[in-house]
Amino acid sequence: MLSHPLLHNRSFRLFFLGRSLSLIGDAVIPAALVLAVLRVTGSTSALALVLGCAMGTKLLLLPLGGVVGDRFDARTVALSSDLVRCATQLFVGVQLLGGDPQLWHIAVAEAIGGAASAFAMPTLSPLITTTVAPKDRHAANAALGVVNSGARVGGPALAGLLILVAGPGWAFVLDAASFAVSACLLTAVRTRRTIEVPTAHRSLRKDLVEGWHEVRSRDWYWTSLVAHSAWNGAAAVLMTLGPLIAIQELGGEGAWIAILQAGAIGLLVGSLLAGRARPKRPILVANLGLATYALPLALLAAEAPAPAVIAAYGVAQAGLGFLSPVWETSVQAAIPSGALARVTSYDWLLSLAAMPLAYVLGPLAADAWGTATPLWIAAAMVGIACAGTAAVPGVRRFEAHASTTPTPQAAPGETGLSKNVSSDTVA
Repeated sequence: MLSHPLLHNRSFRLFFLGRSLSLIGDAVIPAALVLAVLRVTGSTSALALVLGCAMGTKLLLLPLGGVVGDRFDARTVALSSDLVRCATQLFVGVQLLGGDPQLWHIAVAEAIGGAASAFAMPTLSPLITTTVAPKDRHAANAALGVVNSGARVGGPALAGLLILVAGPGWAFVLDAASFAVSACLLTAVRTRRTIEVPTAHRSLRKDLVEGWHEVRSRDWYWTSLVAHSAWNGAAAVLMTLGPLIAIQELGGEGAWIAILQAGAIGLLVGSLLAGRARPKRPILVANLGLATYALPLALLAAEAPAPAVIAAYGVAQAGLGFLSPVWETSVQAAIPSGALARVTSYDWLLSLAAMPLAYVLGPLAADAWGTATPLWIAAAMVGIACAGTAAVPGVRRFEAHASTTPTPQAAPGETGLSKNVSSDTVA
């Protein structure tokens, strides 16, 4: 999957290995967290509390994480975040292995971990742009997409094996170890310098406003974010109502597991396809691929046979797998380096914010009008929002070679310890 230049890029190899280990560790945690909280409390409300703590701090601090990622060295921010997440996951693991875990201990630890994630997530794109040459960024993003997809395929199986053999506590210890190794590898990563400017007199508010300006000044970007937010909201509706429908109407728990596995395989196939395909209009093609998520929603609403739903969900997730590296490469090319972390933080914020709302509204609508109604609404919403971006001039005109002025590069071996400057350049 990695192209020849990437194989010879030591910094990217180290970054890629660390990121891969973190993704595998994170893929294990959802199942372990669910089982751990249910074992401690036996309450789904307690589980919602713990998940809410992690998501709440993440959403609250994402914009600040973007500012920090642009003001300071992204490598240092990512390394620090890895160390914090290592400590929180290790704490939870020790609590579970000790035999007397407290719910509030787990909730506080996951809240701190969520806060650290808010600072880590916006650093991914800056780290790629400062370790990989522009011509190799698509291959780098595609390689990371394949690892992410593979982790989603194998993560649940690994989690099940760990829980069965050793209990959920060791799953958290494994995740902590993955963050520790990632931090160690990041210490050896060397990044290109960016423009050095003083930041002492720059206000937080100004940085936030400048980052938002970079988003709203590009019609292809903010309209795509609306579509991506709709996709995440629709996904939350499916994840909330889909299991019950699969169990009651499609043949039991095995049907739901088959749907999830088809989605994981589709995600991997889409990521592999993105590594080879070079569409002339990447944003348009990727958003149209996301529109296929309307298929499994509509088929579930129509009570279609299980094989049709399984196949449709695989296709829909392939669209997501294709979008991720294509979108990342396009954003990295079009957004000025000094604003990239802030723009990415707004991207994550808008995408994730729709999910908690959909988690609440989906079941409420199902109770009031039946499960078919929210599924039909979600199908229409994601289909119209994603396919509708084709009507936006910027989406149709955005071509793969679109880019901003390249960031000045340092000589090999220099680290990016200087501050970044944002730009008013509009792609």
